[in-house]
Amino acid sequence: MTDEADARTPAPLGPGSLTWRYFGDTRMILVGPRAGVLQNMLPALGQGVLDHSVFFAETFARVKRSAGPILDTVYGGERSAATGRRVRDYHREIKGEMPDGSRYHALDPETYYWAHATFLDNMLYGVETFIRPLGEDDKRRIYEESKTWFRMYGVSDRAMPDDWEAFQSYWKRMLDEEIVAHRTARYGVGYVTKGLPAPRKVPAPVWRAVSPPLNAAARFITVGGMHPRMRELLDLPWSAADERRHRRFAAAVRAAGRVWPLLPEAVRYLPPARRAFRRARRAGAVQEPERMRAS
Repeated sequence: MTDEADARTPAPLGPGSLTWRYFGDTRMILVGPRAGVLQNMLPALGQGVLDHSVFFAETFARVKRSAGPILDTVYGGERSAATGRRVRDYHREIKGEMPDGSRYHALDPETYYWAHATFLDNMLYGVETFIRPLGEDDKRRIYEESKTWFRMYGVSDRAMPDDWEAFQSYWKRMLDEEIVAHRTARYGVGYVTKGLPAPRKVPAPVWRAVSPPLNAAARFITVGGMHPRMRELLDLPWSAADERRHRRFAAAVRAAGRVWPLLPEAVRYLPPARRAFRRARRAGAVQEPERMRAS
């Protein structure tokens, strides 16, 4: 399965892609854990995390370790495919039995593609919510780039929809029929109701003083960034007033986009993206990323 996919690995994405422009933009952080929670709502993927991951013991460390390699499949240039295959190989032994007795494997093409699809959805939602509206042509372009990105992993692409229209049908079906409130997903958003865990090095009195506003912000970002279907299944309260506040917040972030290009690149982009843009500039392939086109 993987050898055949390796042979079809295309040239990596580059500075001319919309994915380069947006995936490593720090405004994507404002989406919250939408992608990670959605991943774990697919039963097979959630079960794999439950059985094999240190997610429950080291939640934030696990997320931090995963983010870099995923970003490098986009921004790694000629190393993107090698990084993607390493990410794939991390998952070779993630397999086991579902509660109903059926088997799961992280490298099942449908399961692996779902994880990738959540990152695509995360970026599309983040751009439209916090940066700018996307026309259908932009969405088709980003979707085609996502196909190149997925092939960096060297996994069978048989589950990947052929085009943007097919992806929209796939996405609707997954949300309507396939995702569930898996235990792993519930755990991942537990802090919304229980509060953030106290850092080990922060004295208890200090944490009691600073945690209420931090918990409120975490809930606002986390639940606000979720698809309504996720809130419904995970039973996360979100009122009409909450929605109005989130929309005002998003509008303020979009309005601030006028000055975004003036901020230091270290503020605007995550480290893997900054390294990629530096390499591209040295090669004469790209200008300052936000000056290529207004956000």
